[in-house]
Amino acid sequence: MNGSPIARFTVARLAALPVGTYTDPAQPGLQLRVRKGSTGKVTRAWLLRIVYRGQETRLALGTFPLTSLEAARELAREAREQAAQGIDPRRARPRRRAPSTPQPVGAAVALPEAKFAIETVAGRFMDEFVIPHRRRPEYVQRTLDADVLPYFRGRDVRTITPLEIVERLDQIAGRGARTMANRAAAILTQLFRFAIQKRLVTTSPVQLLYPPGGRERPRQRMLEDDELSTLLACLDDVLSRAPKTAIAIRLLLLTAARRGELGLAKWSDVRLDAETPTWRVPPENSKTGVPYEIQLTGDAVEQFRILKRMADRSAYVFPAEFGDGPADPKLLTRSMSRHHKLFKRAGVDAFVLHDLRRTVRSGLSRLGVPPHISERVLNHAQPGIVATYDVYAYGAEKREALERWAAHLRALQALGLAKRQAATATCGPIARARRARTHG
Repeated sequence: MNGSPIARFTVARLAALPVGTYTDPAQPGLQLRVRKGSTGKVTRAWLLRIVYRGQETRLALGTFPLTSLEAARELAREAREQAAQGIDPRRARPRRRAPSTPQPVGAAVALPEAKFAIETVAGRFMDEFVIPHRRRPEYVQRTLDADVLPYFRGRDVRTITPLEIVERLDQIAGRGARTMANRAAAILTQLFRFAIQKRLVTTSPVQLLYPPGGRERPRQRMLEDDELSTLLACLDDVLSRAPKTAIAIRLLLLTAARRGELGLAKWSDVRLDAETPTWRVPPENSKTGVPYEIQLTGDAVEQFRILKRMADRSAYVFPAEFGDGPADPKLLTRSMSRHHKLFKRAGVDAFVLHDLRRTVRSGLSRLGVPPHISERVLNHAQPGIVATYDVYAYGAEKREALERWAAHLRALQALGLAKRQAATATCGPIARARRARTHG
C-alpha cells in the first residue's frame, strides 16, 4: 500500500495500520510509513513529501506516537509555509528549547532530509549492524527508544553536537541510572561510527574522556554456605507464592546457567530421559555465541520435570503468559526482587540471580574442583592457545563436579530446615499461617 490514502487519520487507526505507506487526507504530502524490522518490531515514521524549487524531497518529521498526529500536521504546515516563502525547510534554523530540555510534542524544529533524520539512521543502525551482530538487539532498541530518540526527536544527525551528547548522558546519570548512562554512551558511539561508515556524517559528536556513569566495579556478591542453607530452606515459602521463581533459583544453583539461558530454553534442547541427562544451550542463547551442554544432576532433572508439567504443551521451559513465545527472562529477576524482604527477614542479604553463578563457581573451588573444570561448568571462554588447541568437551568431568555440588546443596538445605524447625523460625507469613493451622 504505497502512498495509500485512508478515509481519516485517527490515533487508534494509526496505531493499528499494517505495513505500508499511508497519506493523510487532511494534510497534503503528510505520510505515515509503517515498517517491520527483522526482529519483528514495527516502526511508524512521519514523512512529508514536498517540492522545493522544482525538486521533490521527503522530510522526516519524527515517529508515531512520540510525534502525535497533531504535531506532525503542524510541522508539515510549517515546512510548507517555509517552502512557499523561499526558505528551504531542510536548512531552516531550528527553533528549539535549550538542549537540557527534551522537545515537547509539536515544538518547531528544522526538518532534515529523511535519510539524515535520527530516527532513520537509528533504524538503519538496528537493521544493518545491531541485528546481524548482537545476540540481544532488543536491548539496544529499548535504550534507543527510552533514552535517545525521544530527546533528539526529528533531528538531523549532522547537527547533533558533542555538548548535547554530554548533556543527555549527564541527565541519564543524574537520575541515578549510571550503568544505563554508560550503556547509552556505548550505543551512541556505535551509532555515529555506523553513520560515518555510511557517509551520513563526517565526525562523531560522541567525544568522551571518561564513562558518564563512572567506572563500573564488578560485583563481588556471593552467598556463603550459611546464607545458602537459609535460602534453600526458605524456597518452599517462595514456591507457594511464585513456584517458577523458586524452581528457577534452584536450577540456577544446580546448573550455574545464566538467567537468559534458562529463561529462553526450549524443551527440544532438554534431554531428561537420556542415560546422561543434558540441557543443550544453543548459540543464539549462549553469551559466548558457542553452543554447549549442561550436565543435569538428578536434582536438576526433578526441577525440570516439575516445569514440564507446568508448561503443558509449550515449546519453552518458561512460556510467556500470552502467545507462543518464551517469557521475558527479566520477569524472573522482577519476581525474585519481590521476595527480598522475605529473604532478608530470614538472614539472607539482597542478591541478584547472576550472583548465583559466582556462588557456584566459588563453591566448586571450596569443594576442590580444578579451576579449568569449574570454568567450563560456567561456560567461560578459555584464554588464547587453550581455546585453540583444547577442544575436549569435559562432559564427564563437569558432571562429576555438578554432582558433588548438588550433594553439597542437599546437605545445606537439610541443615537449614533443621535449624528452622529447631528455632521455630519462619521466612514469611505463608509459613506462619501453615504452622498456625498445624498447631491449631
